[in-house]
Amino acid sequence: MENPYLIQFSQKREVARYVESCLACLKVKAEHQKPHGKLQPLEIPVWKWENITMDLITKLLRTPRKYDAIWVIVDRLTKSAHFLAIRESFMSEQLAELYVKEVVRRHGVPVSIISDRDTRFTSRFWERFHADMGTRLHFSTAYHLQTDGQSERTIQTLEDMLRACVLDFGGIITRVSGCLRMRCCMGGDVEPQFVRRVLGSTDVVQQTTEHIQRIRERLRTAQSRQKSYADKRRSDLEFQVGDRVLLKVSPWKGVIWFRKRGKLGPRYIGPFTVLARVGKVAYRLELPEVLGQIHDTFHVHQLRKCLADETAHVPLDDIQIDESLNYVEKLVAVLDRKVKHLRNKEIGIVKVQWQHRKGSEWTWEPEVEMRERDPALFSISTSG
Repeated sequence: MENPYLIQFSQKREVARYVESCLACLKVKAEHQKPHGKLQPLEIPVWKWENITMDLITKLLRTPRKYDAIWVIVDRLTKSAHFLAIRESFMSEQLAELYVKEVVRRHGVPVSIISDRDTRFTSRFWERFHADMGTRLHFSTAYHLQTDGQSERTIQTLEDMLRACVLDFGGIITRVSGCLRMRCCMGGDVEPQFVRRVLGSTDVVQQTTEHIQRIRERLRTAQSRQKSYADKRRSDLEFQVGDRVLLKVSPWKGVIWFRKRGKLGPRYIGPFTVLARVGKVAYRLELPEVLGQIHDTFHVHQLRKCLADETAHVPLDDIQIDESLNYVEKLVAVLDRKVKHLRNKEIGIVKVQWQHRKGSEWTWEPEVEMRERDPALFSISTSG
């Protein structure tokens, strides 16, 4: 007699194997594992205002000058920032003019710029403009704001200040407009005594270099400590070119590309094929035409390996059911005919091919029943 515990264990294993290979389960089940992808810190800048980050704060209160957005530009070394009041309707040409006036005029041309994939930053004019100036543009992967973490953290601090301003002054627009026009330094302020001491010294370059070197050493220490803390809560996950993966869709709630189902929408879509590996934690996917407006490179934490058998998956759009919700099998073609000889009579049977039929794709059926079910199919085969 077989052990009932072994039978129960075998059944559980079969259920787990089926769930792993079920495409519907993979799309809707939540993942309870550590986030994938170890932390990849950016290189520490060598000099101030050579490497900057930028981002936009939109949907703000409109000022008397019709400003309703803030352009945040942060130096990655000194953490000093420019807060430039702009209109949300500004195009890349207007941003470029303001960029030269407020940043290039004061600090020179930066070596690199890190930003998200805002349409104004990915436009052809913006790319040509910085290519002529010799500045490299680095964009974050699709829907992964952690790449631009420096400006995101500065934006959080600025938004807190604006909320306090609105709270204290009862939402008076003139007070908020004063905040929008400000340009300040945060996190990397240099003490006034140090500035006077440096300006009064004969060896300004040497003292400034020593100060910058001290900043870089402290940044390197903080960066190493942050990576060690973050990697404890993350896991490694790698894909190969040609693998099939599912894409997390939670950043696009309500977008029409993924069908508006509200809270009952799928957690993942796909599967998609991995085309290439970009860096250590990002992958480029082969997206369909309907997703052509989305950047095709994604961070690994938004991907899930697809273990489903595509040959066993039947799209719901291809399944036809009747009014009683019964599954309707459809005849495709008549492959062969023959006569089956019984003791007292002969029956004509045909070999028919079925569409979306479980088990065999073709069967031998009585010819009379098949003609009554689909006479048009027999007329086509007869004429052929």
